[in-house]
Amino acid sequence: MIVANQRYRVGEIDLVMRDRDIVVFVEVRYRRSTGFGGSAPSVDAAKRRKLVLAAQCFLAEHADLARYGCRFDVVAVDGSTEAPRVEWIRNAFDAG
Repeated sequence: MIVANQRYRVGEIDLVMRDRDIVVFVEVRYRRSTGFGGSAPSVDAAKRRKLVLAAQCFLAEHADLARYGCRFDVVAVDGSTEAPRVEWIRNAFDAG
């Protein structure tokens, strides 16, 4: 892991990690109930835009990492804290 809970005016990045030559920006979402679609669908277009803008800010501050490719992952956690269902969605969306 490179950093956790990186905040910028435009948004927040939960985790920044490296996977070989890729910088991975991870959004972690938890929903106790799937009544409104669960945690993965809650990463909507507006949230994705904020994540991309925050990632751009992070890369502007870390020029040494800007030369690598990047990926956006979502860790979706649903259910009770006693028995959560965890899904790691690699490459959940792109910056475009």
